[in-house]
Amino acid sequence: MALKVSLLVSACVLVATSAFAQSQEIRRGPAPAWAVASSPMPVPETATGAVFFRRQDAEIHLSDKGQAQYLGYRIRILQPSALQLGNISIAWDPAAGAPIVHGIKVFRDEQVIDVLKDATFEILRREDQLEAAKLDGMLTAVLRVPDLRVGDELEVELTTFQRNPALGSNQSGLLLLGPSPSPGRYRLGLSWDEGHKPDLKMTADMTAAMQNSERAVEFRFDNPPLQSAPTDAPIRYQWQRVVEYSDFHDWSALSRHFAPLYATASVLAPDSSLKREAARLRAAQASPLDRAGAALKLVQQNVRYIYVGLNGGNLVPVSADETWKRRYGDCKGKTVLLLALLRELGIDAEAVLVNSSGVDDGFDQRLPIPQLFDHVLVRAHIDGKVYWLDGTLPPVASPSPQPVLPVKWVLPLTAQGADLERLEWRPAATPEQISLFEIDARAGFDKPSRIVSTEIVRGLPALEQQVQFSSVSEGQLLELFRQNATGGVWQTIDDVKWRYDQKAGASILTISGTGTMDWDDDGPGERSLALPGGGFNPPERRARADHKDAPYYTKPEYTCHVTTVRLPTSTQPNQWSSEKSYDTRIFGRNYHRAWELRDGAIRMIRGSRVEQPEIDSATAQRDNGRIAAFDNSMGWIFYRPSTRKSAVGDGETVPATYDFDWTASDVPCVSAPKN
Repeated sequence: MALKVSLLVSACVLVATSAFAQSQEIRRGPAPAWAVASSPMPVPETATGAVFFRRQDAEIHLSDKGQAQYLGYRIRILQPSALQLGNISIAWDPAAGAPIVHGIKVFRDEQVIDVLKDATFEILRREDQLEAAKLDGMLTAVLRVPDLRVGDELEVELTTFQRNPALGSNQSGLLLLGPSPSPGRYRLGLSWDEGHKPDLKMTADMTAAMQNSERAVEFRFDNPPLQSAPTDAPIRYQWQRVVEYSDFHDWSALSRHFAPLYATASVLAPDSSLKREAARLRAAQASPLDRAGAALKLVQQNVRYIYVGLNGGNLVPVSADETWKRRYGDCKGKTVLLLALLRELGIDAEAVLVNSSGVDDGFDQRLPIPQLFDHVLVRAHIDGKVYWLDGTLPPVASPSPQPVLPVKWVLPLTAQGADLERLEWRPAATPEQISLFEIDARAGFDKPSRIVSTEIVRGLPALEQQVQFSSVSEGQLLELFRQNATGGVWQTIDDVKWRYDQKAGASILTISGTGTMDWDDDGPGERSLALPGGGFNPPERRARADHKDAPYYTKPEYTCHVTTVRLPTSTQPNQWSSEKSYDTRIFGRNYHRAWELRDGAIRMIRGSRVEQPEIDSATAQRDNGRIAAFDNSMGWIFYRPSTRKSAVGDGETVPATYDFDWTASDVPCVSAPKN
């Protein structure tokens, strides 16, 4: 359905569910007095598409009992593909109260069929994310409307409930109308009992449609137009047709509200075994940073991750002692466990809420809504520096100066209340991915070359590789690559080595073997070869018909390709040339390529780094005019026996794949940023 009532259901932190109670059955009853059903819109004779929404009403009501959500709709089935809408599913938290179904009817010609007269809901307890180690305790009711036909009109009305004692009297959430609703009539509403009026904030398109009353706001749309976010704009520009509401008046109030939950859960019992663990760590490690790293590894390695949404667990963290006893926990449980250990070690730290999915751009423009966050980290202060600790990551992930996750905005949880903080962004100092490719062609153009390929990966992809590759033996890894990579460049794969460099925070995969290089025959005695990773595709033009003032966005990244070719010993250095070097900045990205011929080998390095994720329209227009001159040549090297002077590079110094530590933090993949 196009209309959504959303609380941004989160993966780990802030979703309102509780323990099983008696409310495990669907109830029947009339619609609540505060719910207003729209009059059905006539179906046009020219209606197209799968369905026509004669009406769809979604309203949230706030009271002492929490939130109640009414949904009512009447739709005309126009095509067979829409008959699946007759499979009605309702999910709810049993502790908040069972759903109330007000009616399910089918209108066919002059008939009105009461579906619930002969059909009933089937109640399921489905943990549909067990494979992701998540338990939420939700119930699901399923009903399949019998004998539903094309041309029928299906009407459904129901109310569900949400309540979480951990929030107290505070309520918050979102109302939104999707960008591409089906044709028809839509109504969004928010109402409240006396004394429960929340703060409101909405996008301009909702302000224009708003209708006020004493204790309610509503928004009506007939055949709402399709909406699209500005092309290539930052994520905050996708925030359209949204109404925010919250009882938290500022971010500090939200921080103060949740801080005691973590403070209480991290207090250890006098006889807690964690006190002995902390004493052991203190004795084994000399520096505070090493102690913090050991505590983090203890939590990562000895407490397996399971998201537990039962017993209020997705708002209230399980105590540190209980998490240690269970030896499993979610991000909240692991966080309080870390907080408890760090406190015993004399290290100052706090819990910090974040959004882990990379969609937190523009959070400073939002109302304080807990459900915007889906993860919690620990931020420690050690020797005057800040370190981030995430107990849910693999045990090779150490305390880091920046979160491993793509985080822009964070909310520290403190007793006095903290404001939303923006993490400063800088261009990456070290590539997230380095591809090293060494070709030993000294035996000659027509002989197999010895090849060594190394991939160095950092960040989340590196941790994913660590989990993947650490679970297989060296023999299995070799056989895996022989089966899947042999062919193309590789004729044989003789060895595959993988390791995780914890100091560099990098996954390193090296493949060695032989292959036949695709040397082009350019004429009598002349050869050429396009080196792997040697060229760039030209950037795409940045332009849009509307939203011309919105900035253009490029996802930050930094990649590097390094190729070394040991030249055939039958050739001379002066007989070789290459494509040009360049150092270009366009659309906020640094494009760099450099060459050098030294010690019988041509060395090439090609790097790309985003140094300005957002550029204004004037910069985009200027750089559009520069695309035609962009050098998109492949990394060609040329052997010309008649040449008397080498033309490789422009005087640069380029390290070979084998004479530089490419796991270092200062690899020469791009030139320094220009002010």
